[in-house]
Amino acid sequence: MTTDAQRSGAGPTCTVREAALELFRAHGMTTVFGNPGSTELPMLQQFPDDFTYVLGLQEAAVVGMADGYAQATGRPTLVNLHTAPGVGNAVGALVNAAANKTPLVVTAGQQVRPMMTLEALLTNPRATELPAPTVKFGAEPPRPQDVPATLARAIHLATTPPMGPVFVSIPMDDWNVELTGPDLEVARRAAARTVRTALLPDPADVDRIAAALDGASAPALVFGGDVDAGGGFDDAVALAERCSAAVYGPPADGRVAFPEDHPLFRGSLPMAIAPLADTLEPHDVVVVLGTAVFRYYPYVPGRLLAEGTSLHHVTADPDQAARAPMGDALVADPTAVVRALVERVAASSRAVPGEAPAVGKAQTSATPGTLSAEEVFDAVDAVWPVDGVVVDESPSNRAALHARRPVRRPGSSFFTTSGGLGFGLPAAVGVALANRERPVLAAIGDGSMQYSIQALATASALSVPVTVLVLENREYAILKWFASRENTPKAPGLDLPAVDFSALAAGYGVSAEAVTTIDELRAALERGRDSDGPRLVSVPIGRASG
Repeated sequence: MTTDAQRSGAGPTCTVREAALELFRAHGMTTVFGNPGSTELPMLQQFPDDFTYVLGLQEAAVVGMADGYAQATGRPTLVNLHTAPGVGNAVGALVNAAANKTPLVVTAGQQVRPMMTLEALLTNPRATELPAPTVKFGAEPPRPQDVPATLARAIHLATTPPMGPVFVSIPMDDWNVELTGPDLEVARRAAARTVRTALLPDPADVDRIAAALDGASAPALVFGGDVDAGGGFDDAVALAERCSAAVYGPPADGRVAFPEDHPLFRGSLPMAIAPLADTLEPHDVVVVLGTAVFRYYPYVPGRLLAEGTSLHHVTADPDQAARAPMGDALVADPTAVVRALVERVAASSRAVPGEAPAVGKAQTSATPGTLSAEEVFDAVDAVWPVDGVVVDESPSNRAALHARRPVRRPGSSFFTTSGGLGFGLPAAVGVALANRERPVLAAIGDGSMQYSIQALATASALSVPVTVLVLENREYAILKWFASRENTPKAPGLDLPAVDFSALAAGYGVSAEAVTTIDELRAALERGRDSDGPRLVSVPIGRASG
């Protein structure tokens, strides 16, 4: 762009905004998820034709959609929020993104610099503190000229293992400031440079793990979501088959890194300390790759591991390695380690303890007029393509989902690692935006639906091909289970009012239908699978109690 200053001979210039846009282009960040306010308008003015703005009607939905999009594309994703109120609305979704290790670059507008000391309306006087616990990095550039370099630093940190969201607060009068001389050079170099973090393991460390597997009589492998995110799904299969090891899923993880219908798969580990140790007792060597050791809940004290069982942990997250209560940890790219182990471990045909989880006939619901979760997910498995994606947020039905509709392909399952609600619906919209060729199903509980239901508006406006399956039991069933487990009777707020989800969907412009039988459900799912836009299907399921 040639400016008046350039034409007058003052040398090359560009605005902060122009420099930022070039930086975003350099990193493939041309899809922006946001909900604009007045402090964001200077950034968004004359929005470039090669950028796409994805409007969300509430900031939690905005971040959730960006979370799903970033995970599905494997690229950093730009989020634009409205100063303190918008960031505040988004913090819960940022908790999810941080737990999911999603590389989000979150920007928020700030009052003009001359008004900040007055704390004029829309000033965020403690901008970087508000999202601080949920982001890897937070900054407000000291000068307008520092905006491009600060954004570049944020992008590199977001994509450096362990990946995660970052935050930059930008005063609204910074965007039109012209960069010249050294400041322009800094901005241009910031856009041109790359930061690579291969985290390749030392061959000697890989050899030690390989030797442990070779010498084991009954090894077990635990593949976490980071292996799937790193493209190691098929490599995990190759490693397990080569060394004849039992495979377990982590107690709770956002992605599935091994086919759940494989003969070597033994199910997911329990979440509590004592039961998890009991499950791993038949194994003398356990290797955990790409996840925490371990995400426990609820508290059931006991031994961490059985006597005679050794554990090796591989993670790209130094803090995850440091806080693990047991085992020897290696900080390295877990997918790279899986691939290296395939080359190093000896082929084995040893017997593998246990059996693959049995899938019997689905139990019917005891409540008239409803289906059981098992019946619902049998219908999903019959209709939804093998390479289709399922994003789930029906916590009490998660086990039934994975038992009846096992994950068989990479990048096919998304869940929030945080334990919070509000991720599933918007994340499914983001996943579907990232790849319109793979059918996306959002399996969402009726309680979870209310946290980010505004994502339906985005799905409608952009004709996103996503099918939303609402499982209605009119209760927080998972909380009732915990109430029974924790002996906390008569807790209030666990029953939900009746909600007409078809009417809600219609209000957002989404086609919807309510079904009550298996045949109706299968037909509705087929319509969703074959649709070019969003559809909602609601189905009543039996309640956990009363």
